[in-house]
Amino acid sequence: MEIVRRIVTGRLGVGVFVAGALLILSSPSQGQSWFSGDWSLTLGAAGMLMPEYEGDNTYRFYVQPLVSFGRQGTERRFTSRNDNISIGLIDTGDFRFGPTGKLVFGRDESDSNDLRGLDPIRFGVEIGAFAEVYPTDWVRLRGEVRRGIRAHDGVIAEIVADAFTDLTDTVQVSAGPRLSWANDHYFDAYYGVSARESAASGLPEYHPGSGVRSVGIGGAIKWDVTDTVETSVFAEYNRLTGPAADSSLVRERGSKNQFLFGVSATYRFDFSL
Repeated sequence: MEIVRRIVTGRLGVGVFVAGALLILSSPSQGQSWFSGDWSLTLGAAGMLMPEYEGDNTYRFYVQPLVSFGRQGTERRFTSRNDNISIGLIDTGDFRFGPTGKLVFGRDESDSNDLRGLDPIRFGVEIGAFAEVYPTDWVRLRGEVRRGIRAHDGVIAEIVADAFTDLTDTVQVSAGPRLSWANDHYFDAYYGVSARESAASGLPEYHPGSGVRSVGIGGAIKWDVTDTVETSVFAEYNRLTGPAADSSLVRERGSKNQFLFGVSATYRFDFSL
């Protein structure tokens, strides 16, 4: 039932985000607007084996929605499961920029006994901006900066680089490093332990600052089944660092080593505005 709940909630959140974005883009104006033309909406899902909570050493299967929106006619040489819900308002093929969003699922003691006595994290979103660039024909750099809403009030920034090559006309392999940074508000929500929480949970009190959250590496194999259907298998390893690694929750009940394995499938819808 947990997986079903996450799927339903995820689709609702994605629907609201995309519908709101399309409403903004289609606001009436005089003459033909800049947003008129051919667009593509890609929808899908990824099933992943990942830690039960961020910093844990036990694993559970989760489902995550995948959404991307941009103009047709620009070459998308590479996409990744790390790409959050995004709208390419500027899309030249070599460079994309626009708003991005991520669903943040709640976390409480029902997810793991490790979390007993710690404040719950509510379901919410992270909203921000992304930019990606191709310095060469076989490397993509992408960065995102997001601010939490409702789930937490922290700021998180992520930078990923991927080198990719086509083994055949339909099969592509890729791999590259990942780096994540967050401010003290984010770390306090996920890794902090107040005096009250310490008394209730048995964990030593911990008040984190800002810093690098993790460094790691990831890779994937992508298969274009048809012109509109894409599938992939992927894996990642991240090493928690700084305020995350120093947390008493991670040191006493979790692990600095975070692994992820998954599969995904997406379908692209082409339409005109």
